[in-house]
Amino acid sequence: MAESIELNYSYAEGMLERGTRTRNTLDSNKALVNQGQPPSVSDARMMQMLRIFLREDFGARRAEQRTRLLLVAWVVRNKLGKHAKRGLDLLIALCLLPFFVPVMLVTAIAIKLDSPGPVIYRQVRVGKWARHFFCFKFRSMYVNAEVRKAELMAQNEADEIVFKIRNDPRITRVGRIIRKLSIDELPQIINVIKGDMSLVGPRPPVPYEVDQYQYDYFSRLNAVPGITGLQQISGRSDITFKRWVELDLQYIQEQSLRKDIEILLRTIPAVISGRGAY
Repeated sequence: MAESIELNYSYAEGMLERGTRTRNTLDSNKALVNQGQPPSVSDARMMQMLRIFLREDFGARRAEQRTRLLLVAWVVRNKLGKHAKRGLDLLIALCLLPFFVPVMLVTAIAIKLDSPGPVIYRQVRVGKWARHFFCFKFRSMYVNAEVRKAELMAQNEADEIVFKIRNDPRITRVGRIIRKLSIDELPQIINVIKGDMSLVGPRPPVPYEVDQYQYDYFSRLNAVPGITGLQQISGRSDITFKRWVELDLQYIQEQSLRKDIEILLRTIPAVISGRGAY
């Protein structure tokens, strides 16, 4: 029994040593072949092993080069897509601005005559990667709206962290009209030109909403916020907040110039119908 164990151990040790020598031989012959010199072995079996070794090594290098090319292509595509989206935003915003100016002037006069307070309402919003910025809107509420909000929390008709009341008493007479037609959002075209927002993207939340986010909701902040998006063309305030988040995450995963143009075109009938706008 002891002799058998001794023989098996010697055999294993010999195979290990032979494997080491074989590897060393392959490495040395590979170096010779790479230098344009003939290999030092003449054994046909060894030559076959050398060919397999070299072929596999060449395949590994090709796979590595292919991976690098794919990575470079992905980076270039993302960079180009980002600049193309920004270019589309600026092009459309600057083209629409002359048509929006008369509407904005009439709206500003109506707001000023309807109730005391500023025409433009500046509110801190949370943009891409949690960066804060001032979002511009036409004022559609009375100046004490934020103070009265605490009194109306029990009447909240929205779910989770969103606050919405269909017949909100804080909204002015002009405010109801401009909200129904989404005219109150027109000043955000300035945010688009500045680069704080895009024409299409998730709606920018306010800081106190972000403070109440569940872990999954933070992914909404991985894109530049927009004036319109999938939520705006899918029911606006009539859908649940969970569905709202799902639509935003869907847009972030599928965003492209084609998708942005499709959403912009679908926004027109959504605004005209006024469904879910209050």
